[in-house]
Amino acid sequence: MLKTEFPKLGIRPTIDGRRRGIRESLEDQTMEMAKSAAKLIESTLKYPDGTPVKTVIADTTIGGVHEAAMAKAKFDKENVCGTLTVTPCWCYGSETMDMSKNLPHAIWGFNGTERPGAVYLAAVLAAHTQKGIPAFGIYGKDVQDADDKSIPDDVTEKIIRFAKAAFATGIMHNKAYLSIGNVAMGIGGSITDADFFQDYLGMRNEYVDMSEIVRRWDEKIYDPEEFKKALAWAKEYTPVGPDVYNEDDPNKFTDEEKEAQLEKCVKMYMIAKDLMDGNTTLEELGYKEESEGHYAIAAGFQGQRQWTDHFPNGDYMETMMNSQYDWNGIHAPHVFATENDSLNGTSMLFNYLLTNTPQIFADVRTFWSADAVERVTGTKLTGLAKNGFLHLSNSGAQTLDATGDEKIDGKPAIKPFYDLEEDEAKANLKDTRWIPANIGYFRGGGFSSNYVTKGGPEGMPVTMSRINLVKGVGPELQIAEGYAVDLPENVFDAVNKRTDPGWPSTFFVPKLTGKGAFKSVYDVMNNWGANHGAISYGHIGADLITLASVLRIPVNMHNVDEDKIFRPRSWASLGTANLEAADFNACKAFGPLYD
Repeated sequence: MLKTEFPKLGIRPTIDGRRRGIRESLEDQTMEMAKSAAKLIESTLKYPDGTPVKTVIADTTIGGVHEAAMAKAKFDKENVCGTLTVTPCWCYGSETMDMSKNLPHAIWGFNGTERPGAVYLAAVLAAHTQKGIPAFGIYGKDVQDADDKSIPDDVTEKIIRFAKAAFATGIMHNKAYLSIGNVAMGIGGSITDADFFQDYLGMRNEYVDMSEIVRRWDEKIYDPEEFKKALAWAKEYTPVGPDVYNEDDPNKFTDEEKEAQLEKCVKMYMIAKDLMDGNTTLEELGYKEESEGHYAIAAGFQGQRQWTDHFPNGDYMETMMNSQYDWNGIHAPHVFATENDSLNGTSMLFNYLLTNTPQIFADVRTFWSADAVERVTGTKLTGLAKNGFLHLSNSGAQTLDATGDEKIDGKPAIKPFYDLEEDEAKANLKDTRWIPANIGYFRGGGFSSNYVTKGGPEGMPVTMSRINLVKGVGPELQIAEGYAVDLPENVFDAVNKRTDPGWPSTFFVPKLTGKGAFKSVYDVMNNWGANHGAISYGHIGADLITLASVLRIPVNMHNVDEDKIFRPRSWASLGTANLEAADFNACKAFGPLYD
C-alpha cells in the first residue's frame, strides 16, 4: 500500500460576531456542535489503512474575516481536504465563509427556534453560489431544542456522505496514475487523458514502458528473499490448474514451461507493487531510483497485445494487486486496471476510496434475457434474475475477494482488509482455480483466475460504475446499483461454456426503475458507455453522486433514489425539475475542481 500522510477534515464553528452578550452566550453551544461533528466523523469513517479518520477544529469560533483567515492558516498546515462549517445561529455570511475554491465545503445550520441558524445557512450558501464556490447545505428536518447536543439521523447521513467525498478527494489529490505500457487494442479508456486527471482529480500521470518489467526480471531488481517466499506461497495457494483450452493444441506449453511462467507472474506482481509504492529494500540492493516508486494510488497494465504475444499475460499480477491476501498475509489492496483502462481504473479508485474494499474489474460482457435462458437451457429464471442478468467477466483481473466467501451477518460480502478473517482469505484462494491461458488469445501463456461470485439467497448488494469521456462535454459517470446473484447450475454451465470457461464470473442484476436506462436489464446493457465496469460491494450510488458533484463530473445514468441524492445547494440554481440536467449545467458552469 502506498505510504502517504492522510488528509484531515476541517471543522469551522461560525458564530454571531456581535459582542456584549450575544456572541458570549453562543460560544459553548457553537463549539460543542463542532466537537460533536468531529466525534461523529472520527468514530464512523476510516482511512484506507484502517485507522480512524482525523478532523481538526478551528482554534476559536469564527465571527468575522480575521478568525476565518486564522482558521484557514491552521487548516493549510494540517493538510485539510475539505471543510464542514457548523453553527446554531446567525453569522455574517461572506465574512465567515471559507474562500478556498479547490476544496469541498459543507455547512450545517442547526434547526432551532431560538437563533436563526437556517437564515445564516441560506445566506452563506447564496454567497458560495454567487462566488462560484459550491457548498453543500445540511439542515435537519425537525426542530431541536437549543440544549440538544444530538445529531439527527438525516443530518448524520449528510455529514457522513459529505465527509466520505471530501476524504476521497483529498486522498487522491497529488497522487499519480501509473500507466505500465500504453493503449491496449485501441481501447478508448486506455488512451490516458492527462487533462482529465489533472483538472478533475488533481492527480498527475506517470508512465513506464512494459520493457521495464523485463529489465527488472533480467537485472534482478526485486527482493530475492521475498521472491523465494512468494514463489513457495504461490505454488501452495495458487497452483497451476487444469488446462481447459489447449489440450489438443500441438503448441501447448509443457508443465515445466508453465512453472517458469508462474515464476515470471509472481515477479510481475512484486515489480508492479514496487513501481507503484516504492520499496526500501531496493535501495539496500543498490537501486535507489527504483526504490522510490511512482507515488501511484492507481495503475494500469497494457498487456495486450505487444506483451501477451510473447510474455505471460498480466492476469495473475492484476488479480493479486486487487486482492487482499498473499505471502505477507492480509493487507490493503491496490487499485489496478487491466488493459490500462485508466477510466475504469478511476472508477475503481472512486469506489475504493468510498468503501475501502477491493474492486472487481470486469467486461460488461453479455445480456441474457429470461427468454434466451429458457430457450437455451429449458429453465425459467426466478427471483432477482427473473428479468435476465448481465454476465460480468474478464480474463482474470478482478479481486479474489469477490468469491462470496467473505461474510457480513452470514451473507456473502466483500470486506475491507482490516475486517477480513484469515479463514475467509484462504477460502477465497481455495475457491479459485488458476487456468493456463488460452494461447489463441495469449500466445505467451500466463494464468487467469477462475471463480464464480456467490450471491446467496438474497443476492450480494453491489454497485457498478464507469467514467466515460465525451468530446465537448468531458467526463461523465454512470452508476448501476444491483445484486450479484446465483444461477441454477445448468444455467451457469450453459452460459459459462458459451463465454469463457476459464475466466471468473459475476452475474449482475441491476435494480430497475421502470424508466430510462433502467426500464429493463437490457436497457442497462444498451446504455452502458464502454466495454468495462468497476464493481464495488454495497449500494454506494448516492456516495458516488456526491463525490462526482465535488469533482464536477456529471452523472448521466443512475438508479439511486432521489431522496438519497446530495449535491451542493448551487445545483438548485440551475434547475430543479430535472436533477440530471441541473447536474450537467452546474458542472459546466463551475468547471473542474482544479482547473
